[in-house]
Amino acid sequence: MLKKVWGMLALSLLFLMPAMGQSNASFKGEINQFLHNDSLKMPPKDAILFIGSSSFRKWTDVARYFPGYTIINRGFGGSQLPNLIYYADKIIYPYHPRQVIIYCGENDFDYDRSVSADTVFERFHTLFDMIREKLPETNIGFVSIKFSPSRKYAWEKIKKANSLIEDFLEEQSNAEYIDITKPMFDKNGKAITTLYLADQLHMRPAGYEIWKKQIQPYLLK
Repeated sequence: MLKKVWGMLALSLLFLMPAMGQSNASFKGEINQFLHNDSLKMPPKDAILFIGSSSFRKWTDVARYFPGYTIINRGFGGSQLPNLIYYADKIIYPYHPRQVIIYCGENDFDYDRSVSADTVFERFHTLFDMIREKLPETNIGFVSIKFSPSRKYAWEKIKKANSLIEDFLEEQSNAEYIDITKPMFDKNGKAITTLYLADQLHMRPAGYEIWKKQIQPYLLK
């Protein structure tokens, strides 16, 4: 029995442990800013919560893209799925959202290039289960990991991770897989590089316009 308990603990630590160079403490400043903002004016319950990495953090005018919806953006740059898991009690549960939209996983492949698609899927699975346990009525949507031109080395693993997550979500109730990848390629199957900034990682407004069109049909009123 003791061996089983330690095995489960080791597995939990594997998924909670930040990847190379990105400790949970490195995001403390951004998280504290969220908490400070909340102390001044707590966002309303029953809103739509966007959480994830810099593709959400840099979407600073996200509410403008979705008029008629109450959006809370809690993306923080460079974050990986273990970081979302670690800070869930600060940036997810307190808001009691009707829907959580997640964009994360891309950095998991970058900060530790040995990480597998299966590991990223298991990290997402852990986050999903945590949200579902604490907020059983909340809809959970996952925005597929984009194929950033600057991270072509990870495309095969990204493709597999997306597929694993999509298959998993298809079996879940009150959950959505939101594919933003197809419209970001041209008719020849090449990534549309003009959607990205010079770093070929973060997006221009044209990229977010595509995301708007793909995400909006899944948002709950």
